[in-house]
Amino acid sequence: MIISVPKEIKEEEYRVAIIPAGVRTLTAEGHQVFIEKSAGEGSSISDEEYKKTGARIAETKEEIFDKAELILKVKEPLPSEYNLFKEGQILFTYLHLASNPELTRALMKSGIVAIAYETVQTEDGTLPLLVPMSEIAGKIAAHIGAPGVPPAHVVVIGGGTVGG
Repeated sequence: MIISVPKEIKEEEYRVAIIPAGVRTLTAEGHQVFIEKSAGEGSSISDEEYKKTGARIAETKEEIFDKAELILKVKEPLPSEYNLFKEGQILFTYLHLASNPELTRALMKSGIVAIAYETVQTEDGTLPLLVPMSEIAGKIAAHIGAPGVPPAHVVVIGGGTVGG
């Protein structure tokens, strides 16, 4: 399989969808992995580190999407990426489609197979890819709201993963 990892373009998003160890595992199994140039920089991973583990570096986002059978991202595609999808490709990323009808329509129109991280379930119904993100969101919510904000009275209704 040809697996492509584009650089994330969402504002304030510095993560990358795969680390070099993941590339090594995939290439050892016979897959080809393409990483968009400088995709790992926000996570302090250089193109050289990816090359050492078998990745090929693609110069442009168009090249990344054009080659891909499977596209790995962290966050949902943005409008500038919609026209890069090709029918039959597989996209694996956080999608949050309920709040983004424009993206939903773009995915349906493209014919791409989109798998949302937040919908992956184990046999017992747990959401192993969503739970860690919810835990992080719950922990940082107070920090994000804190600077320069007067104290407030807060009631948490339902603990769940985010409120815990």
